[in-house]
Amino acid sequence: MELADKVIVVTGGAHGIGRALCERFAKEGAKGVCVVDLDEEAGRVVAERIGGIFIRCDVSDETQIKAVIAETESRFGPIDLFCSNAGIFIEDVGGLAAGASNGAWNRIWQVNVMAHVYAARALLPAMIKRGSGYFLNTASAAGLLSQIGSAGYSTTKHAAVGFAESLAITHGDQGIRVSVLCPQGVATNMTAGQEDTPQAADGMLQPEQVAEDVVQAIRAERFLVLPHPQVAQYMQRKTADYERWIGGMRKFRRRFTMPQS
Repeated sequence: MELADKVIVVTGGAHGIGRALCERFAKEGAKGVCVVDLDEEAGRVVAERIGGIFIRCDVSDETQIKAVIAETESRFGPIDLFCSNAGIFIEDVGGLAAGASNGAWNRIWQVNVMAHVYAARALLPAMIKRGSGYFLNTASAAGLLSQIGSAGYSTTKHAAVGFAESLAITHGDQGIRVSVLCPQGVATNMTAGQEDTPQAADGMLQPEQVAEDVVQAIRAERFLVLPHPQVAQYMQRKTADYERWIGGMRKFRRRFTMPQS
């Protein structure tokens, strides 16, 4: 899909990957870009810079997502591309995969998974009726592989990938296109100070590079977006020998968690 003259919503649009996406979509000639974020000050700066609009929204609230869609369409017309990019991260507590509180698990599930569901639920009927529409869902390489130190992040990103697959399988014949973005380390607020962690092992990309990869994937209507291309090889190793892969990930974890002599 070409992005010129398209109406686009980007959640988590005030910083990092989301900001870079907003800026790049505007550069591609989008008809209207709606910057969505909890950070009103930064979000308004991005929207003003690109000539878009800003709407403050907690994406874990379905009512607020519906309001974003209604306001965007009242300003620009039907939404062509919805980017569910907002996400959060929680760490394991006490070294336990199940150590985080119920509240933390519920919050990350709502933001990293259900926000994608809410957007699709609101938009699919109209998109299907007109025979076109696009979802870009930001997941992570953690959703294809794993995330050492955060069972919550790994679990929700796996779920995000699974939901994107279901959208593509169920609605592809109705003209709905889906891309799922699965980077490793990207230099954002979320990853600040994590340069020596597992997710940065293959290097930290700049958000602008990720945005470029996204634009190319949308143009080609390609489902899987891998800014770190080596992730494809890691996936092949995982499925070829799951036991060996688990063992390798344990070794990888020890490298970052065992005290150095």
